[in-house]
Amino acid sequence: MEDFMKDIDFESIGKKLKEIRLSKGLPQDAVASVAEVNTSHISNIENNRVKVSLPTLIYICNALGVTVDYVLSGEYASDDSAIDREIMKELQSFSDDEKERVLRVVRALK
Repeated sequence: MEDFMKDIDFESIGKKLKEIRLSKGLPQDAVASVAEVNTSHISNIENNRVKVSLPTLIYICNALGVTVDYVLSGEYASDDSAIDREIMKELQSFSDDEKERVLRVVRALK
């Protein structure tokens, strides 16, 4: 088990959590409150000073409104499906007009 834990890129996971948190404009204390940990623990996870436990990762993902699969997608051989699911999850709350605009942007990016 210990050898397996060394292969997980906790630094990348922490960075991804931080990027998501910042993109949503959430302070560390808001995430910490939902995750039932202290703010310094969130900082330590984001800055790779501690390894995030599975229960805490689930709570943090719930606080950020993302799936664990999306956060851990870099740990898989192919992470396309996790990103696809995350995009679809975000699009569900959009109106049809907003979805049309997103579609035009996506097509323009090709």
